Amino acid sequence: MKGIKTILGAFAAATMLFVSFGAYAQENANRDENNKVVRGPYETNRFGDNWFIGIGGGINSYLAKDAYGKIGIAVDANFGKWFTPTIGARLGYRGITNTKVNAIDNTDQLTKWMPHNAHLDFLWNMSNSFGGYKETRFWDIIPYVSMATLIHCYDAASGDKIRNWEFGAGLGFLNDFRLGKHVDLFLDLSALAVRSQALTVGEGWIKDRVAVLPTATLGLIFNLGKSNWDRHSSITPVVIPVPFTLDQYNALKDRVDALEKENAELKDKIAALEEENAKYKNLKDGQTYLYKDGEFIETEAKTISTPAIVYFDIDKAKLSQRELAHLEYYAQSLDENSEIKLVGSCDSKTGTAEYNQKLSEKRVDYVKDLLVNKYNVKEENIEAVAEGSSNNLFDTPAKNRCVTLKVK
Repeated sequence: MKGIKTILGAFAAATMLFVSFGAYAQENANRDENNKVVRGPYETNRFGDNWFIGIGGGINSYLAKDAYGKIGIAVDANFGKWFTPTIGARLGYRGITNTKVNAIDNTDQLTKWMPHNAHLDFLWNMSNSFGGYKETRFWDIIPYVSMATLIHCYDAASGDKIRNWEFGAGLGFLNDFRLGKHVDLFLDLSALAVRSQALTVGEGWIKDRVAVLPTATLGLIFNLGKSNWDRHSSITPVVIPVPFTLDQYNALKDRVDALEKENAELKDKIAALEEENAKYKNLKDGQTYLYKDGEFIETEAKTISTPAIVYFDIDKAKLSQRELAHLEYYAQSLDENSEIKLVGSCDSKTGTAEYNQKLSEKRVDYVKDLLVNKYNVKEENIEAVAEGSSNNLFDTPAKNRCVTLKVK
């Protein structure tokens, strides 16, 4: 009985693993941008893809009403195919050797026996079903239903070799651990149920009793051909147009004719505009022209002689970006021989006369430096005067915080 308890304990451990499966399924690599599990549909692979071969070995035992088995050896070999990421099937052979103890009339009898069974298993990949397909998942949990034909060989008390056969059915848990793209490690826990008639010896046994053969095997799975699955790409549905009625067709034809007429008129307007713009094609930037009798005649550029003014913020000797733009516009209108007079000012409402004098000097020197070093005005052509707050000509303090520029 100790062997049976060991194998049943393995089944209990597998059950605990199923309880923890909910957390195991939370894998980012098989979730979309909204953190939802990604499931099928998947493209159907070719006939030669997703086949596998499994080879392994392990332990087995036996349990019936009046007999139980010790720990024996189980050899497992199977060949199967996955039809989808969640559904598959396999054919297999499991050869078992063991010694059972028959409890008849309180007397234990040891009997050597060797059942052989060919089994057909229907596989369900629960990990892919609940957690979404993931090619690189390390551990897949795969329960299955098994249908088997059992051939039982044992030594009878008479010394004869007895062979019985029986149909059986069972359940199992296949634990698939990924080692690489084409090689996996498996731990297979299963239990096959058959009528005890195929396993018992002697008179007085009840033929309709059920015997259970628990098995645990460990081995390798070799994946053949293409071993992964590709999702279906989204396809834009084909829209079949509804046939037009005669009135709809005529309305569309009239609309097309109107658009063609409008298009022809637009082409004429474009041609007229291109002809009009041709006269401007050879005009030069910065050059002054006189338009006479449909032609542009070049004229000499005239230097701006009107004074300009730039304003400073209170207690500042640097211009804001807006005032720098005004100064640049004015400077670009000057020629290299222009003579300019700069006058720096402060408002009398803020600061002492002595402080305002120094501030106006800073302001006028700042503007002069920009004209010389940035806009290439000759220094000898610039006269700079700082008048502090003695020349307040405007009615508000803000207007008197300035430097005026005048071409002589």
